[in-house]
Amino acid sequence: MGPIVWSQSDIRDRYLPRCTMHGQHIDLFRRAAPYVDRILRGAKPSELPVQVPFKYEMAINLKTAKALGLAVPLSLQQIADEVIE
Repeated sequence: MGPIVWSQSDIRDRYLPRCTMHGQHIDLFRRAAPYVDRILRGAKPSELPVQVPFKYEMAINLKTAKALGLAVPLSLQQIADEVIE
């Protein structure tokens, strides 16, 4: 199993992948408000540009990595937002 991208941390914690990345929900909600405003003012959703998250959070599950016999470099652990032991 390689790194996994999730949009919800509760799913990440339930399935215990060894490394996850997801967009920060608060950032996504803040960026959705102008979209909603533009749509309510008559813009066609199909004509609006696609948005992607600017901020990501990374979590590493060391317990799962150990169970899979994988070593997670310390440099990767140091930049992770969350390390699950």
